[in-house]
Amino acid sequence: MKNCHLRRSGTLAEFPDCVAARSSKHLRELAAEVARGNRAVQLFVIQRTDCDRFAACADMDPVYAAGLELAATAGVEVLCYGCDIAPEWVRIARRLPWRDAPDRQRV
Repeated sequence: MKNCHLRRSGTLAEFPDCVAARSSKHLRELAAEVARGNRAVQLFVIQRTDCDRFAACADMDPVYAAGLELAATAGVEVLCYGCDIAPEWVRIARRLPWRDAPDRQRV
C-alpha cells in the first residue's frame, strides 16, 4: 500500500512525490510474486478529497512510473482509492481510475 497526497494539477493525484527507489523495489517484488503464480496488488490510498483520478508521477521519478507500468503488464493489480476525511476519521470511499497523465484528457 502507498499513501498518496500529492496533487499538482486539477484533480489528479500523483505518486511518488520524490524519487522512490524503495517503492520501485516493491513493484519488482510484486511482479515476482505474480510470476510465481500468486496474486499481487499495488494499492494507492489517495488521502485527499479533491482528486478523482491517479497517475504515476513520471517527472519526479521516471523509474517508478515505468516500473508501475511493467508491474501492471506482468499482472500486478493496480488499485486506487480516494478517501473521505473528517476531523475524527479517514475512510476509504471510492475507486479512482489510473494511467491518466497530467497532460492527457480525462477519460
